[in-house]
Amino acid sequence: MARGAVAALAMVGLLCAPSAAFAAHKHHSHPRATFHHNGVIFVHGFEGSGSQFESQKMRLTSNGYPDRYVTVFEYNSLAFASALESGSSVQAQEQQLFAEMDQAVAHMKAITHRRKVDLLGHSLGTKLMQDYLNSSKQRASNVGHYVNMDGMTANSPPGGVPTLALWGTKGPLSSKPGRRIKGAKHVFIPDSTHVQVATSPLSFRWFYKFFTGRAATTTRIVRKKGRITLSGRAVNFPQNSGLEGATVQVWPINQATGQRTSTKPIVQFVVGSAGDWGPVTVQSGRRYELTLVRTDNPSAPVHHFYYEPFVRSDNLIRLLESDAFRSAGGAPDPRSSAMVIIRYKELWGDQGRRNDVLKVNGLSVCNSATCPLNKLVNGLFVADFNHDGKSETDQTWAPYQNASPYFISSVDVFAPAQIPPKGKVTVSIKSRGKGRVRTLTFPNFAAPTDVDTVQLNDFDQTARGKAQAHRHHHKH
Repeated sequence: MARGAVAALAMVGLLCAPSAAFAAHKHHSHPRATFHHNGVIFVHGFEGSGSQFESQKMRLTSNGYPDRYVTVFEYNSLAFASALESGSSVQAQEQQLFAEMDQAVAHMKAITHRRKVDLLGHSLGTKLMQDYLNSSKQRASNVGHYVNMDGMTANSPPGGVPTLALWGTKGPLSSKPGRRIKGAKHVFIPDSTHVQVATSPLSFRWFYKFFTGRAATTTRIVRKKGRITLSGRAVNFPQNSGLEGATVQVWPINQATGQRTSTKPIVQFVVGSAGDWGPVTVQSGRRYELTLVRTDNPSAPVHHFYYEPFVRSDNLIRLLESDAFRSAGGAPDPRSSAMVIIRYKELWGDQGRRNDVLKVNGLSVCNSATCPLNKLVNGLFVADFNHDGKSETDQTWAPYQNASPYFISSVDVFAPAQIPPKGKVTVSIKSRGKGRVRTLTFPNFAAPTDVDTVQLNDFDQTARGKAQAHRHHHKH
């Protein structure tokens, strides 16, 4: 069994029972804050990254949180889960991770000039955070509130810290009854699968009120007109180590076709050991191409990242690069484009009218074979894996299906490529079978030299944004 699959099974055992980095803006000193709430630190789960808090951070800033008050703590979740499975090096890993978490907490306290921070952990991150809070009274005393998102159960609030437990209600990691943390406030997010719990506006509604004592003004991500900034990290995934030596480019593109509108990028950054790039100032409401050029590994294909229009400053963008995942796809077909479609809200393909209608060049690719509920798909690899020049949208690629029991899947699609890429590839989504169709178009690069990541929003903006408009289930 692949290492990732073994580690994933270890995670399942944890969740179903009744070198790290934290993203922070460099600073020397800050004037004493006038914002009267604690800073927020999110800790991701297995095969996760700071991307799982990207939309929630924008909701927090939409409700008045300063950008620097919200950050993430990232670590090698594969190594941590493998250690838990083997039982050999958990203590040594936790000692190192706890020391780095101490630094993240101290850094946030220095920014906010407040005595405490607020923490959120998701999935495997709840194991790490519960152990952290239980490790010493001093550590627990630095935390004002803790949110346990669809993860570990406990017999008491970790470290005695006031705790909100948010639970999913759908899928293999979220539907087991009886999960609870004794002494915590419990909220069950309806029709929510595992990663969706971390990104849901309903989850935001609850943890915002838990942190601040009042309802959020909105659960929408409010568009900021004019100029905004983008920044993030380029990382080896899922280790979350910086992709040192690579180059990140930001390109202006035609909004309809995705073709570049300039012969030179707006800006480019050489990535250091931490993986940080940016910030770059761009125009709100527009799409941009982010490109990862592997100057650290010239034999690797150029990696193009496409997003829906950026609506406000976004400083948790993660450019995920994995030589192992790419190699699992086999030899690329030069006649076809290859991509991975990512959404941090599971893609449903066997839920009838509530299916996500995901299409590539007009072909529906989210179905019971490619996106079953029990696979909890966040990343769908798309290519002509068998090199037959045809699309078989009910066929998957075994190396991806076997790499992990959850989160990734695949579909066989022939998307004709050109050199140079004068044509187009179109990806569209109708979320959970309702709402408007959202479409992204980009050039039809040939797979041997260029690969694409298409990140779809994990949120669906509607006219209703008031927090009190949402239905929920909760109990104490």
